[in-house]
Amino acid sequence: MTGPLNHIRVLDLSRIMAGPWAGQILADLGADVIKVERTGVGDDTRRWGPPYLKDTDGRATGESGYYLSVNRGKKSVEVDISTPEGQATVKALAAQSDILLENFKVGTLDRYGLGPEDLKQVNPELIYCSVTGFGQDGPRAKDVAYDFMIQAMGGLMSITGVPDGQPGAGPQKVGIPIVDIMTGMYAAIAVLAALAERTRSGQGEMIDISMLDVAAAMLANQAMNHLVSGATPIRRGNKHPNIQPQDVFPVRDGHIVLAVGNDEQFQRFSRAIGVPELADDTRYATNRERVNNLDTLHPLICDRLARKDLADWIAIFGAEKVPCGPINTVPMVFDEPQIKHRQMLRHLPHPLAGTVPTVVSPMRFERAELTFDRPPPLLGEHTRDVLSTLGLDTESKP
Repeated sequence: MTGPLNHIRVLDLSRIMAGPWAGQILADLGADVIKVERTGVGDDTRRWGPPYLKDTDGRATGESGYYLSVNRGKKSVEVDISTPEGQATVKALAAQSDILLENFKVGTLDRYGLGPEDLKQVNPELIYCSVTGFGQDGPRAKDVAYDFMIQAMGGLMSITGVPDGQPGAGPQKVGIPIVDIMTGMYAAIAVLAALAERTRSGQGEMIDISMLDVAAAMLANQAMNHLVSGATPIRRGNKHPNIQPQDVFPVRDGHIVLAVGNDEQFQRFSRAIGVPELADDTRYATNRERVNNLDTLHPLICDRLARKDLADWIAIFGAEKVPCGPINTVPMVFDEPQIKHRQMLRHLPHPLAGTVPTVVSPMRFERAELTFDRPPPLLGEHTRDVLSTLGLDTESKP
């Protein structure tokens, strides 16, 4: 493996999305990521289909699209941690690892002798990262959580969706497991910070990442809007709460997204739609006034944009350097010339399907180039190789 973390080994005991997302980030960065899976069962997401990857004969495999999205670059080792043999294997792996990721319920690994204090005894430099729904302490610490419920509890759904009083009104979740993904991102950042600190102290670390904490942190400007004003943020559909015009607007043959971010851009936007005087109107000249007078500005913009097709407006706004874009479907994303140029979609060799498509890491390094040559592993695909390479017992292993 290449990449800036090619000297690091990660023991990934996590499953579903948040922990594995962190593990995949580290694998993309070059780390040797060993995914420990329950013998004969594996990660829950292997069964979260359809759809499933098809083999070379067109038949569905047991590899779900969900599982494939979050386990690129790892090695799979089957271990039954409920047995003394399995616990010994995990300890032996941890003794030779830099980072451990897990997302079991609070206290579960302690019962198996695999908690942070247990593994500290075999590897004092181990960075142990626990990802849970609610954290290691507090009234809900032992409760199970999933992304959907945390989107609700963390406030995200209260500010996502069509406003009350309009057709289709009601709270909505984001179309991807965004809290899981952001939790994985925070976990990856945390373990990398601990790695940097370890170079100074020589000591390991215990990291406690809570999905609900992450959801609260993600509220960002909406949280501060509330904290500085006392007002409760509401669902605004696609309207930005602080910057205007930023919204989805109908055009003659569809819709366009406009993201006018400052007063200078608004001047260019006004020229582009053929109403340059809008930029001099005291009701709209500054962003503060545009937000305050959106009820009159919005209809004016809609009227002008409805007169031309999407392609026309994209060209016009492009010439004026006004940020805008179409609303692409997922297939259209991978047809975008910029996405193709950046090679975000690649095909990796796969033992069942011949090749498997994968959306690669967006990180680019000038010197420590990332490579993508290991597909999401089959269940237990690397058990014997990993254990034998690390000098561990391979008797009775698949």
